[in-house]
Amino acid sequence: MRNSQRSQKIAFSLLFSATLLIVVPVGLIIVLIIQKGIPAIDWQFLTDIPRKGMREGGIFPAIVGTLYLVAGAIVFSLPIGLLAAIYLSEYAKDNALNRIIKLAIVNLAGVPSVVYGLFGLAMFVVFFKFGASILSGSLTLGIMILPIIITASREALESVPYSFREVSLSLGASKWQTIRHIVLPNAIPGILTGTILGIGRAAGETAPILFTVAAFYLPKLPKSIFDQAMALPYHLYVISTQVPNVDEKIRYGTALVLLVLVLFMNLIAIVIRYQFRKRKKW
Repeated sequence: MRNSQRSQKIAFSLLFSATLLIVVPVGLIIVLIIQKGIPAIDWQFLTDIPRKGMREGGIFPAIVGTLYLVAGAIVFSLPIGLLAAIYLSEYAKDNALNRIIKLAIVNLAGVPSVVYGLFGLAMFVVFFKFGASILSGSLTLGIMILPIIITASREALESVPYSFREVSLSLGASKWQTIRHIVLPNAIPGILTGTILGIGRAAGETAPILFTVAAFYLPKLPKSIFDQAMALPYHLYVISTQVPNVDEKIRYGTALVLLVLVLFMNLIAIVIRYQFRKRKKW
């Protein structure tokens, strides 16, 4: 009994230490960004265009461009990812080919973003001749987050008890009616979890948009999906490495806006997920 308690305390201490190793550095980074970025945040910084070689002015075009890219990526990837997850979960047979497909999807989630950027450059910018544009960038980001959405959605669908399906089918509903009215509503919280992860990755990536959409300096808003756009991750990279004599508070202010923007988009998705979770009866 005493050995069991000692082992439990050791395990708890190790788990607590591992948690601190993750939480403390992240917390320090956030505190540093807030501390150095807050002095730059004002109405002009958020609503003005960059001026004097991006050493003054605001970041409004970069904010708008980031929102366009994230929205485009989700609009493209969520329907396709959900349909693919439905097929793999509800229709695909458990054979070697489908197991390989599932494994490949999981592995694609770990591919470096620069590879997706080169793929987007070759496929959308050059082959389809969309050029460096919001459309090319959104499609590239959408493909990049597609494995995350498929994996999370498939796990959410498979977590719905099979008895729900049996009851629906026994009442005369078709397989698709069962999926649409029984399985999907109960899987929405898990699907939104994958969407949240996708939003966070799409909003913070630099490499894919560097090849497909990002403009070094574009002091105006895009007017169509075939226009280039500025984006916060690339803008932060530019003012930190390519433009000399940029005030430190502008760099940290841009990082803070990007952080808050990602957290705000995630918060919206989390609130929606919470509302659906409250409706679950199991």
